[in-house]
Amino acid sequence: MEEPSQKTTTSNHNDNKKVDKVDKNIDPYEHLKITLNPDGSLNRSQFPLVPPNCTDSEPITTTEPVLTKDITFDEETKSWLRLYNPINPNNNNNNEKKYDDEEEESDENSDKDDNDNDKEKEKKSNKKLPIILYFHAGGMILYHTNTIFNNEPCTRFASELHAIVASVEYRLAPENRLPSAYQDAIDALLWLKTQASSPNPDPWLANHADFSRCYLMGCSSGANIAYRTALTLPTIDIEPVKVVGLIMNQPLFGSEERTRSERRLETDMAMPMCVFDLMWKLALPEGSSRDHEYSNFMVKGEYGGNIGKLPRTLVRGFEGDPLLDRQMEFVRLLMRHRVRVTAHFGEFGFHNIDFVDAKRHLTMIKYMREFIID
Repeated sequence: MEEPSQKTTTSNHNDNKKVDKVDKNIDPYEHLKITLNPDGSLNRSQFPLVPPNCTDSEPITTTEPVLTKDITFDEETKSWLRLYNPINPNNNNNNEKKYDDEEEESDENSDKDDNDNDKEKEKKSNKKLPIILYFHAGGMILYHTNTIFNNEPCTRFASELHAIVASVEYRLAPENRLPSAYQDAIDALLWLKTQASSPNPDPWLANHADFSRCYLMGCSSGANIAYRTALTLPTIDIEPVKVVGLIMNQPLFGSEERTRSERRLETDMAMPMCVFDLMWKLALPEGSSRDHEYSNFMVKGEYGGNIGKLPRTLVRGFEGDPLLDRQMEFVRLLMRHRVRVTAHFGEFGFHNIDFVDAKRHLTMIKYMREFIID
């Protein structure tokens, strides 16, 4: 059996580190700007939504470097995804951006060499792109694929990594408790299979997507969804789609027993533990504790036997995130099951820091680029 590979960067815990805290009596509903209605639904704060810049019914006129359009993949549940395409025929910088760090050899004394170079450029420009199936953050209760701070990272992933990104608009809890979001994720994956096998696939996918290089990715709760989706892979037929990697940015997990970092950062200013607790209370099946298999990866559950079958996995976390110790324990679990895992825990930050710190976001893109081309 192949030995598990691990590339890990970590920082030392310091229980005396000064941490910004809030009052222990914080109201998690107020922190999230939500209210619970008598029927069990939520009133949520509204954030700016970004419309797609393309539709299938109209010619492409935008010169933006990344094209976007929305596609419904399940009419019954109204689940949809936003497709991000980094190849815009109206933007002359597309192919140059893709290969901006590659050197082209030329011989000014030979017309033949010039022609060979032209053919090589054309070959590269026609190269099929990896697919990233992405699941957004929000504790499974908040936000949308087209919310501005979810749309912008996906645009950068497509542009900087030169990949097709499909960001899934899954159903939110508590109106649709788990496993609804997990089912939407599987349905999105099966939609990709349909596209790969269809005689009339979406033209962006048909022309540019490499269905044999699909990555499941998520941030926070979205990483939890990506993980659960990856666990189901041995039980579903997605050929000719091949999932070759799992990318988890600050994955959200939990249990009834607190970890050391959760106790130390219980009143963290960015994400106090009572907020995580509320998210799980609203997202998990009615009457479930945080030791449910959906939140606690140590509970074997329905697909626990598939952990050792996971694809190559990238995990990122931050010192300063209450969930750090749990994320590190998750990496150790993967290693015990001989999963090839790359982990980065060496930076100080807080939960979802990527959304407010562009430098951290660009570092994540660097890790992703290294992981995808490995």
